[in-house]
Amino acid sequence: MNPETFSAAAERHLPAALDLLRQLVAVNSFTANADGVAEVARITAEAFALLGFSSAFVPCATPQAGPHLLLSKPGEGSPVVLVTHSDTVFPPEEEESNDFRWDERPSEGRIYGPGVIDNKGGTAMIWLVLTILRELSPETFASTPWLVASNAAEEVTGDDFGKAVSRHCGDRARAVLVFEGGPVDERGWHLVVSRKGRSTWRLEAEGRAAHAGSKHHEGINAIDALAAALPSIAALTDTAEERTVNLGRIDGGTVVNRVPHEAFAEWECRATDPGPLAEADAFFAALSGPSANGAILSATRTGHTPAWPGGAGTESLFSIWSEAAAALRLAAVPVPRGGLSDANHLGHLGPTLDGLGPSGGNAHCSERRADGSKLPEYLETASFATKAAMNALALGRLCRW
Repeated sequence: MNPETFSAAAERHLPAALDLLRQLVAVNSFTANADGVAEVARITAEAFALLGFSSAFVPCATPQAGPHLLLSKPGEGSPVVLVTHSDTVFPPEEEESNDFRWDERPSEGRIYGPGVIDNKGGTAMIWLVLTILRELSPETFASTPWLVASNAAEEVTGDDFGKAVSRHCGDRARAVLVFEGGPVDERGWHLVVSRKGRSTWRLEAEGRAAHAGSKHHEGINAIDALAAALPSIAALTDTAEERTVNLGRIDGGTVVNRVPHEAFAEWECRATDPGPLAEADAFFAALSGPSANGAILSATRTGHTPAWPGGAGTESLFSIWSEAAAALRLAAVPVPRGGLSDANHLGHLGPTLDGLGPSGGNAHCSERRADGSKLPEYLETASFATKAAMNALALGRLCRW
């Protein structure tokens, strides 16, 4: 495969890919806007139907969410799974109040808009990559089983999308390729090779109320009990273990002339490897019980996302992408990432690589100030064709294993 033909094809089909992206961005698809998410899924399904994909709309377990979208094209063996998501973090009112919409600025080399990088840009990138591959390697495109999977509620915690994809592909994939945005800097194009897992916790303290003046000695201060436990929780942050703990919320009591009878704290813990995360979870669970001042502590794990630590399969995929980048006179850089993605829920299916979407910045931001101190989410337009050529060339090599 001549690498230059991939670059030329990417440029040739780029206008159609950006037109698809423009259509997707025009629809508000805040996670709780079920109709908007469904409309984004419909537009996506229509675009991929032209490539021969059949569509399935799968109900999402998240309340008020639209459907997951699974686009299939049969072939021999386990599928190559290409992953994106239909939802964004922007409520309709926020888009309206900040006049946040498709805004193409050639002088800046950027396109601004809700989801251009997270992750409607990833959806359009998948379409462009497969379009290139169908044109330049039609036999490979036709013989490979493809599954394009778009999560309806990626921006909130949940694992039902991962379960739906796993069922659809028989719990096995030739590769899982996640098209979240991938920055580029002086070192090269970032490809994500691991993501931290996360547990979220809530610790409740139950004390005894009393008058803070005349009956202080009869009270049991729930805030005191909670405060005594927090340093040991925070101390589990460990750089060597690549583990962080973030105490994010604390509340308790009612008024200052009353001994507080209840209090609570909430936090998250993240780690790249499952072991350190499990060790922290065990410590948090053991906090339940009586405290030194007599209050009762109750620790509850409120959420869990498994770590995706990468591994040998990811290293093999990265090697393919790195070789494709080199063939295009580019460089690929393996990077870990602390944030979550669908790779956390799908990495068990097979070799996984993330960060395959275009380059951009300010994801989850909608504000703009005239002095440039605040800018909304944007896509670096020039990155789109370049990254698509790299992805298509690498996919062609992967599917000829």
